[in-house]
Amino acid sequence: MRGTSDVCGCFPTGRQYPGISHIANIAFVGAAREIEASKPWINHTIAMIDTETTGRDPNDDRIVEIAIVKGRDGAILSQDSWLINPEMPIPAEAAAVHGIHDDDVRGQPVFAEVCDEILECLANAIPAAYNAPFDRRFLLAEIARLGKSSHADVPAIRDRVIWIDPLVWARVLYPNEKSRKLTAMATLLNVTLEQAHRATADAEAALMVMYKMANDSRVPEGYGQMVQEQQNAERAQEDARRIWRRR
Repeated sequence: MRGTSDVCGCFPTGRQYPGISHIANIAFVGAAREIEASKPWINHTIAMIDTETTGRDPNDDRIVEIAIVKGRDGAILSQDSWLINPEMPIPAEAAAVHGIHDDDVRGQPVFAEVCDEILECLANAIPAAYNAPFDRRFLLAEIARLGKSSHADVPAIRDRVIWIDPLVWARVLYPNEKSRKLTAMATLLNVTLEQAHRATADAEAALMVMYKMANDSRVPEGYGQMVQEQQNAERAQEDARRIWRRR
């Protein structure tokens, strides 16, 4: 069932008809079904995810560190992170970025040993990541290697659930900035980022950047509307990139 913010169970004022909250919740394509779409996204639990990897190709490269920083109402609730043995050497160019070397992951669990912990941490939360396609592809690739199918109730790994992506919103809100990398946005919005390119520090900074952006009236308040508008913004940004490449 497809819908938009100004139809499907609302009076012209925007107030929902009584007794149809379940319909309103599925009217927004990309919203997790168990998370109330009409409620402000900032009031829901958000799981900001960050991965550090052996490279950029999820088909060949592996996760060496993953962090999940959860927040609600603008504050951090918890921080969880795992160093992971990728079962392959960490290339020097990757280690130069995140500072994780073979010795650091020797003796650490492989992904299969911590997968259930990670998925449990992601349950019942809005998934999010800075430059979300990168982290999502790596997480899903690791899970696919294990043939995991018993955690379809986790929003982060369902095909149609959109991850909130502060990078998309940075492009919308700050089009004239020279850089919209996480480090640049953290500096611009006075968010502390003490150890860039380590998973926990990046995830925490990305979450706080997103909370700072919530103060901008151009960022929708409702979770369902947030997801809908992000998808529209992503499509517009991709169209702009295609035009630029053809020049």
